Amino acid sequence: MRTLKHVMIGAAGLALLATGAIAEELTIVHGSVGRDQEVLRAQLDRFEAETGHEVTIVSMPESTTDQFGQYRLWLSAQSPDIDVYRLDVIWAPQLAQHFVDLTPHVEDIIDDFVPAAVESQTVDGRLIALPMFLGAPALYYRTDLLEQYGEAVPTTWQEMTDTAQRIMEAERAAGNDDMFGFVFQGAAYEGLTCNAQEWIVSYGGGRIVEQDGSIDINNPAAAEALTLAASWVGGIAPEGVLNYTEEDARGIFQSGNSVFMRNWNYAYALAAGEDSPVRDSFGVTTLPTGGGEGQVSAATLGGWHLGVSQYSEHQDAAIELVRFLNNYENQKERAIVTSRPPTLLAVYDDPDVAVEQEFIPLWRPVVENALPRPSAAVGRNYNEVSAAFWTAVHDTLSGNGTAEENLAGLERSLMRLRGSGW
Repeated sequence: MRTLKHVMIGAAGLALLATGAIAEELTIVHGSVGRDQEVLRAQLDRFEAETGHEVTIVSMPESTTDQFGQYRLWLSAQSPDIDVYRLDVIWAPQLAQHFVDLTPHVEDIIDDFVPAAVESQTVDGRLIALPMFLGAPALYYRTDLLEQYGEAVPTTWQEMTDTAQRIMEAERAAGNDDMFGFVFQGAAYEGLTCNAQEWIVSYGGGRIVEQDGSIDINNPAAAEALTLAASWVGGIAPEGVLNYTEEDARGIFQSGNSVFMRNWNYAYALAAGEDSPVRDSFGVTTLPTGGGEGQVSAATLGGWHLGVSQYSEHQDAAIELVRFLNNYENQKERAIVTSRPPTLLAVYDDPDVAVEQEFIPLWRPVVENALPRPSAAVGRNYNEVSAAFWTAVHDTLSGNGTAEENLAGLERSLMRLRGSGW
């Protein structure tokens, strides 16, 4: 069991002694990609200087699926070792019983947050986590290559496919054998659920599970979307894309070896970094549509939020930390350094953010209208639902059955999971 630190040095320690407060040792568990952890550590250092508390980061693997499994082990054991958890946007309904209701602790600030983000973390009237940052994916593209070959930014998935094919073939004919047309998150994990949901919804194929709990994913539009995606593997996308997560895709694109990429906002800051080979030669746009009448771009709602464990022995200090990490200054810093869209509405209007990360103000309507995954509809069954979905999609991408066959199998699996009701 961790011990409390009673003796501090410096101004923070004197302030604690004067008020009779006790310096506490906190632990935050935090998965990260890009510069997330670097920024977090800098913000924690300021928190420690201001409060006298000490905070340790417990790092997690990149895969959200692996993170969720570890979280469930800790929480099921009612472990007091973790005070603050960084939670994926979809986890609130599944883990709600393990977290402190933050509602009475944030009444003075909650109206300043993006309403959709707050709603996503509210379960049975309890605020499970305070929204930290949002995510909505973009189509990244090489501006220099599109200009060189006289190609327009694609607006449909078929246009993207054709443009990627033409540029890839031309680049390889010119001697660039490492060039691919498109990279994305194709491994069998939660990231593939996000990608495939976007493809299917943009083709008018509906949701994995509809908001009312009904199941209609086995349909021709969904099959059309997945059939096109399967054609990418070994074509405009490398065979290895079947094992790609976010950082794998970013590595290929940022090294200059892909025309297009689907990825989250965090990749923007890294691709624009001083050491990036594509720093001045890429842009972003909204994800393509299916191209048919009434078909629209679909971007999965992402984001990570901070919850306080019911089993923490330092809940007051943990709540203080959650509020601190989500204040205006820290959200602004996170937006500028990591290109993570903020959850505080006012940060979108900050002129410094617009200068440093020009796409963030433009991305506000995308984030506010992003497509949620069906975690609310299926509740605690979400993890199993998502696994069934990404398995069916991965099988299709791998050539293990047609889209129609795998969607029929998915439908049967979802029906079994639902039983008499979610």
